[in-house]
Amino acid sequence: MILRAATADPTALDRAVAYPADGPVAALTAERIRQELASDRIRPEWIWSAEDEDGELLARALWWGRADSERPVALDCLQVREGVADPAGLAADLLAAGHAAFGKAPGYNISLPRAWRSDPALAAAVAWRREAARRAGLTQEVERLRYEWTPAAGTADPTGRLVFREGTDEEFLDVFARLSRGSLDVNTRQELAVMTEEEFAKDDFAFYLDCPGERSWWRLAHLPDGTLAGMAIPSATPYHRNVGYLGVVPEQRGKGLIDEVLGEITRFHAAAGAGRITATTDTVNVPMAAAFDRAGYEVTEIRLVLEPPPEA
Repeated sequence: MILRAATADPTALDRAVAYPADGPVAALTAERIRQELASDRIRPEWIWSAEDEDGELLARALWWGRADSERPVALDCLQVREGVADPAGLAADLLAAGHAAFGKAPGYNISLPRAWRSDPALAAAVAWRREAARRAGLTQEVERLRYEWTPAAGTADPTGRLVFREGTDEEFLDVFARLSRGSLDVNTRQELAVMTEEEFAKDDFAFYLDCPGERSWWRLAHLPDGTLAGMAIPSATPYHRNVGYLGVVPEQRGKGLIDEVLGEITRFHAAAGAGRITATTDTVNVPMAAAFDRAGYEVTEIRLVLEPPPEA
């Protein structure tokens, strides 16, 4: 078995791109891959394949990153040809080869329909991918709802319950730390098991600062008397406007203020002419999911995220 990147020879990239986008788990088409290659979000060195002794491609892995990423951010596509006796084993070897080349183990995002567990073929295809990811070190798992807003849903008018203003980096770092307390977000809870609130806040701040959205979009949320209530960080992906990060500080939770914060982000993007706003939240974060539902956001898919454990 030969495991190699699509930089191995002049034909390797064309052959890897032409690999059939079939099977029950959605995969990128050759046309879409070419578009991502042209935008530098998928690169030849981030496309790995497994070949037999006759040169037949038996498996393919595509990693994705932003145009300015030094290394890939996430595994976007993992396929093994039908008939391979041990798809999980072959896929795990392919992921391990990629991880060794990258010097890290990016997470794996599997996009699925909401009722994926009720489809036997799809559930089986997910099962071997989860096992391959586990063997390759992606042992942490979280299931997220992927939401989408379009102008047809409309926007809620401000109620005056909150006042939004710009803030300094120091103020936002403080709020990031405060919002992490009692969070229902799985990743936040895992990270806080191995780092302090302040360290976590710095990581989150740096992450959103590095996203395509602008730092000038960020807002602190206060009650009319000046009491801090939370923050709203409208953001963006390379494709759409995005909700980014939002939250209410622990002492103000349970009062419906999250609707006000989400409403501010939605109005901000809508005023800029956004035709689509995306968002995600963990399936276990029931209050946040309910807020998205109330705001007219609709679930478009389930995102199964497989990641390495947090580093101490």
